[in-house]
Amino acid sequence: MRQSFGLFAALALTLGATSAFAADKPIVGLITKTNTNPFFVKMKAGAEEAAKANDVELRSFAGKVDGDNESQVAAIENLIAAGAKGILITPNDSRAIVPAVEKARAAGILVIALDTPLDPANAADATFATDNFMAGQLIGQWAAKTLGAKAASAKIALLDLNVNQISVDVARDQGFLKGFGIDLGNPAKIGDEKDARIVGHDVTLGSEEGGRKAMENLLQKDPGISLVYTINEPAAAGAYEALRSVGRDKDVLIVSVDGGCPGVRNVKDGVIGATSMQFPLLMAAKGVEAVKAFASGGGKPKASPGLDFVNTGVELVTDKPAGEMPSIDSAAALKKCWG
Repeated sequence: MRQSFGLFAALALTLGATSAFAADKPIVGLITKTNTNPFFVKMKAGAEEAAKANDVELRSFAGKVDGDNESQVAAIENLIAAGAKGILITPNDSRAIVPAVEKARAAGILVIALDTPLDPANAADATFATDNFMAGQLIGQWAAKTLGAKAASAKIALLDLNVNQISVDVARDQGFLKGFGIDLGNPAKIGDEKDARIVGHDVTLGSEEGGRKAMENLLQKDPGISLVYTINEPAAAGAYEALRSVGRDKDVLIVSVDGGCPGVRNVKDGVIGATSMQFPLLMAAKGVEAVKAFASGGGKPKASPGLDFVNTGVELVTDKPAGEMPSIDSAAALKKCWG
């Protein structure tokens, strides 16, 4: 009996020590827009790998749907209560989430926006992201060079994210227009351009079904659309299906942003003419590393030169290179893609 008691006591002490050790690990929160989009699935995988490598505890949360700010606010409150050292977040609403972020920062938590900057951007301690304006600009330039003389008479449909005009949505849309050679109105606003080549904008919620519906709506406005920009590759796939249903899939150029494996395969299959590849795994991994450094007494991350965020890179993917523009083909991109 004494031996059993002694064994139990030793086990209890061991478990207590293990729990205390686990409690000493810095807690890092990852809050994504959803847990279904392959982009955020890859982001979570990158955070998990980095958490193991850096000996931190990762706690993951996500909105129920794209645009769900309430769930993200609840996740921040949960992490504040847990004593987290850092929060990595892809905001569903760049403006509405700011009060919750301010509360976290007031509690001494390092907050890093991933992919989508807050509004204002300095509401977070740092942003790790693709240069989304550049991502849009690359596919806009590619489209202009690919169309050549036909660019002057193009009829353009823009399939955006949602009505909130969050920063990533605006940056990609306006970057595309700038790259195509269209004068912007307010570069911080979608839809105020005066160029007659723009048939219109519609929203997709970043989904294939949303892309299909938005494309159908704009085709009703002008069946002669010749160029389609989409916020992401699922929306591009939906747009293609809408075009195919009316026999326009062979003569309309589609460009997009993301670099997910399904999107890259759609470049290979000719569904998407070109896409800009971003790197969500790198965003999350670098974010976790930054929190670990901060928790160990280091400073806050510094932005890339000439930017107000840490640039995690972008590459143009196409099987039809345009002029001197640097790009990689779909075969090379399939070795780098996600999802």
